[in-house]
Amino acid sequence: MWGHKRNKAKAARIGTWIGQETELAGDIRFTGGLHVEGSVTGNVVAEGADALLMINEHGRIEGEVRVPNIVLNGTVIGDVHADEHVELGASARVTGNVFYHLIEMAMGAEVNGNLVHRGQRETQPVRLEKPVKPATADLASSENS
Repeated sequence: MWGHKRNKAKAARIGTWIGQETELAGDIRFTGGLHVEGSVTGNVVAEGADALLMINEHGRIEGEVRVPNIVLNGTVIGDVHADEHVELGASARVTGNVFYHLIEMAMGAEVNGNLVHRGQRETQPVRLEKPVKPATADLASSENS
């Protein structure tokens, strides 16, 4: 019941559709939402913190996937990196590692690789208290004198 309402909201964001009879060779960069029913041979990368990749039971990606959110019911051969949320349906098949922040996995989903939890993304860059000078810079300046 709850998942049905959530999936309707996600489906409304899909802007690009790769149909079941489509075979695409090459890398894909997208914003918003991408729905894959066909076959993609190449890396799939999302731009934007709320981007969503949906792969149905007929969909297949051979390459690395880097997205904030993924709903997977098909096949991925390659690593999956999801900054926010991974949802693996009952017919999901991953041959590779899955890097995730939050994960949902239905009975029957298959991951042939490692599940690696990632914490919340850093919102601020890490800063050192004192700037560090490389030792080689001091040697190079003294040799030139």
